[in-house]
Amino acid sequence: MSEWIFWALGVDSMAKAAWVGFGLLGQMLFMGRFLVQWIASERAGRVVIPVAFWWFSIGGALILLSYAIYTGDRVFIIGQSTGMIIYIRNLMLHQREKRALAQPAEVDG
Repeated sequence: MSEWIFWALGVDSMAKAAWVGFGLLGQMLFMGRFLVQWIASERAGRVVIPVAFWWFSIGGALILLSYAIYTGDRVFIIGQSTGMIIYIRNLMLHQREKRALAQPAEVDG
């Protein structure tokens, strides 16, 4: 059984197979963000980017960044680490907007 898994994943040890499995989990999270966005948009009847999209992005990117560091793929490392800045910033902007909407409106007069 393990020989088949090693062949399918292109690895030669359980440790490497675990890393590939971890990387695949990250890829599934990263891909899942589009599913979350699609479902939210279908429900709203318009294009929507829910907060969960950014959390899936961060989770997937963190796992993929870890995998990229393990494999030593510099292109992958740069891509995932720079994307992380954007995902975190979008969550910060969302929180700022949420706080602003929660503030009672001031009445001039």
